[in-house]
Amino acid sequence: MVMRYISTRGNAPAQTFTQILLGGLAPDGGLYLPETYPQFSANDLTRMRGMNYRELAFEILSRYADDIPAEDLRAIINKTYTAEVYCNTRPDENAEDITPLHTLEPGLHLLCLSNGPTLAFKDMAMQLLGNLFEYVLDKAGQNINILGATSGDTGSSAEYAMRGKRGIRVFMLSPHGKMSRFQTAQMFSLQDPNIFNIAIEGVFDDCQDIVKAVSNDHAYKAQYKIGAVNSINWGRVAAQIVYYFKGYFAATHSNDQQVNFSVPSGNFGNVCAGHIARMMGLPIKHLIVATNENDVLDEFFKTGVYRPRGAANTYHTSSPSMDISKASNFERFVADLGGRDGEKLRSWWSVVDQGGAFDLSQEGLFEKVADYGLVSGASNHAHRMETIRDTWEKYGVMIDTHTADGLKVALEYHEPGTPMLCLETALAAKFEDAIHEALGRAPERPASMEGLERLPQRFDVMAADVEVVKRFVALHAAS
Repeated sequence: MVMRYISTRGNAPAQTFTQILLGGLAPDGGLYLPETYPQFSANDLTRMRGMNYRELAFEILSRYADDIPAEDLRAIINKTYTAEVYCNTRPDENAEDITPLHTLEPGLHLLCLSNGPTLAFKDMAMQLLGNLFEYVLDKAGQNINILGATSGDTGSSAEYAMRGKRGIRVFMLSPHGKMSRFQTAQMFSLQDPNIFNIAIEGVFDDCQDIVKAVSNDHAYKAQYKIGAVNSINWGRVAAQIVYYFKGYFAATHSNDQQVNFSVPSGNFGNVCAGHIARMMGLPIKHLIVATNENDVLDEFFKTGVYRPRGAANTYHTSSPSMDISKASNFERFVADLGGRDGEKLRSWWSVVDQGGAFDLSQEGLFEKVADYGLVSGASNHAHRMETIRDTWEKYGVMIDTHTADGLKVALEYHEPGTPMLCLETALAAKFEDAIHEALGRAPERPASMEGLERLPQRFDVMAADVEVVKRFVALHAAS
């Protein structure tokens, strides 16, 4: 039986993996989820324990992308996850591991996810997505125009995954002047003719709102073949599930052991993948949601109130990829929490879309959060500077600001006997100014990234106006 996908809001027809792959939002404004999560037994976990990354990826993704012939899917995965692509490892790490586990001290680890071409964890899924998109478009003889929003890392990962791909054009929105200089240069220095960078005069939430508005204009979306690669794309979430399994096997000796994962969180996609891995049977005790000063998610996991702050009250911080108020993937978790009740989801998100908040403690649902193992904490600039310094002085390991937020909160929940894996989200090189402030020195960067900021940049600045962006896309879209 083929896996079918349904909308969190319950008013869209069920579809297959390849039918939802190229899009973002479902027609009813919701996000796609599989009707059921595949289950892995203790025997399955034992069998999977010795697998390499590519084998694990096929074992997991073949359950979700079962309308792609197995040999085709295996070939796409083998093309994606190679040591040549994920080569930015530390000297003591094996690039063949793809996501090596770096032990800081017994029971405390970094799961290194930032060895891809843009030095960010987004590459783990985006490189696969680029190859899947090209495969599906080639089979159908179609083109696509990708419209996305980024607070820093998604944009460069998407552009590096899609550059030069047949039948694909990328229109990436980012908040003007609010990414690090390295992040900005990674994106804006690309000269590929199928890449268009749009700097929006606003914050990330403005960019994300524009993408959602375009996705909800069904006539425009159909006319210009608009697709999505943001974390609302189910293909990205599915790909991220793999490294939770890889990290678990690397940190444990037996399937009787549980682990904790600490995840720096902005749009909730990374944590959502961990939640799904746990639902599939991976022995995760706690998923720790680590936020920065934009602590909407921390407020929810402590009170049951989901209260996006809006653009005017979103802080610009030294961990800018987490400067997000409305966490798109949070809707997927709430759908599971609420028993896949589409009517309730429509009601709650209608309030959010009007600038309001909802309180699940009033719905009798908040106490169920503990059953899913999610807890949270927040960090601020002083915390992350201190954590970067401490990690360097204690372990000789240089971490970026987002990973520092995750490690700071991880240490608040660390317990003897349960391995703690903090997800590394980017290499320190992407946030040179912050590293200078914390350590008084510049981070090392891969040779391929030397002089990046001095390259010519190509981008367009626009107001936070849906119609202005739609006109630009229409002018430059692939026919």
